[in-house]
Amino acid sequence: MVALAPDVIFSGGASTVGPLLQVTRTVPIVFAIVGDPVGAGFVENLARPGGNATGFMAFEYNIAGKWLELLKEIAPALTRVAVLRDPTTPSGAALFGVIQAMAPSLRVEVNNINMHDAADIERGITHFAQSSNGGLIVHGSPVSNINRSLIAKLAAQHRLPAVYQLREFVDAGGLMSYGPHLIEQFRQAAGYVDRILKGEKPADLPVQAPTKYELVINLKTTKTLGLDVPTMLLSRADELIE
Repeated sequence: MVALAPDVIFSGGASTVGPLLQVTRTVPIVFAIVGDPVGAGFVENLARPGGNATGFMAFEYNIAGKWLELLKEIAPALTRVAVLRDPTTPSGAALFGVIQAMAPSLRVEVNNINMHDAADIERGITHFAQSSNGGLIVHGSPVSNINRSLIAKLAAQHRLPAVYQLREFVDAGGLMSYGPHLIEQFRQAAGYVDRILKGEKPADLPVQAPTKYELVINLKTTKTLGLDVPTMLLSRADELIE
């Protein structure tokens, strides 16, 4: 692709930005849905990226605290939460740290389940579900995305309320999701591509955090889990799946 000397390359996700930057430090790159572009070494800082890449972050780290709050709101009896995460994802440790910091104020014990494949997921969730009053937090990664139907199925099977970063998990039967509106990110990225084609440089275009988040709740799953969703939570939802 780089050998074709394009005017700009668009890349969705950190798994493709890294390899591109290994090949070129001159061709402009616009990315979307990247968790931690500074930590990954894609840009020098958010305000002044400094190199040939810029774009849009998948989230701000305080979103992890919101996941825990939402989980406790929809299932007040929760005392234990497992965070299902891919240890190879750079942002995973920081997100887990935010959840850990908030857990005492909500009287919740937090643990993590590292996942590399479907076997890890099934083994980890099954073991965690052996004790009562548990729930799950699942943030997006290639491993969790590929196995989203399995995760939603296991959560229902073990009657574990779960909150996800991406709405695709709710479409697959998961309880609820809270995360950035991904279509909006791609629209914004198209604007950056346009500006670069008109002469602006990636180094001068700040990396932006999401400006639009959405809360999606699967009402069928709430009934399966025997949960009564608070009216205030229902009123805040951007979409209800029945």
